[in-house]
Amino acid sequence: MPDTERRLAMLIDGDNAQHGLMEQMLEEASRYGAITIRRAYGDWTTPNLAGWRPVMLAHAIQPIQQWRYTIGKNASDSALIIDAMDILYSGTVQGFCVVSSDSDYTRLCTRIREAGLFVMGMGRKQTPEAFIKACEVFVYVENLIKPDGATVPLVPDTDQNPTTPSPQLKIETLILTDDTPIAKAKSPRGAKSQPARPQDSAAAPVPNALTPLTSLLHRAIDISAQEDGWTHLGALGNALSRLDPSFDSRTYGYKSLSLLIKSLSKEFSVKGTKTNGPSSIYVRTKK
Repeated sequence: MPDTERRLAMLIDGDNAQHGLMEQMLEEASRYGAITIRRAYGDWTTPNLAGWRPVMLAHAIQPIQQWRYTIGKNASDSALIIDAMDILYSGTVQGFCVVSSDSDYTRLCTRIREAGLFVMGMGRKQTPEAFIKACEVFVYVENLIKPDGATVPLVPDTDQNPTTPSPQLKIETLILTDDTPIAKAKSPRGAKSQPARPQDSAAAPVPNALTPLTSLLHRAIDISAQEDGWTHLGALGNALSRLDPSFDSRTYGYKSLSLLIKSLSKEFSVKGTKTNGPSSIYVRTKK
């Protein structure tokens, strides 16, 4: 089904999601369909979830109250899973977006995909691999942080300490070259940060970080290439998503896959250009 016709249900685990990035998460999910159901789950009587109230009002998100029956235990998981299955059997949507970094939703996502529906996930980079692989698309919320110096709340593990207030992470952006931003984190307690060095640039990844990336790109080209060895950029992007649902060019400091590929000119050849119409860019492994 075309993305423009797909209806999505966005289900948010309030205990494991970042309310400060809600606008960006809604915009990202909208790339894959129209969000017709928006629900957030949590015990909204607890102080650490107080910041969600204005966000839910601003974005028409329905709060689902789930009491904590036991101190230190996240009770939102079961409520979200039950609602997801009810929505699945109602047949009113063609896909789900689960916003959480909790591996407890792994089986839920695999069950939805077994039913033939689209599943995307959003969570932090420390999200367990099993949950990531269970989704068709997985987006790291760190890639959604806008380079404007905004303060973004990071949600701690509320299962361990549900009353701990969320720390703040201030993001600063330094532009070294065209389309290659580097974000550096400043400690909320005022700790000094080291200045960025040229070799830290996303345009020049260190060898240990580059090897898994190029290996993934080689594999994606192998399964999507035409008889002449060239693969269309769109087909390459689809192959990358199938091999690694969390793949995102923004993870490596580039806003698009084409810019990332062009930065790896020693490994890959690129031909064609991007015009106002469909992309005519093709990629091939250098021999």
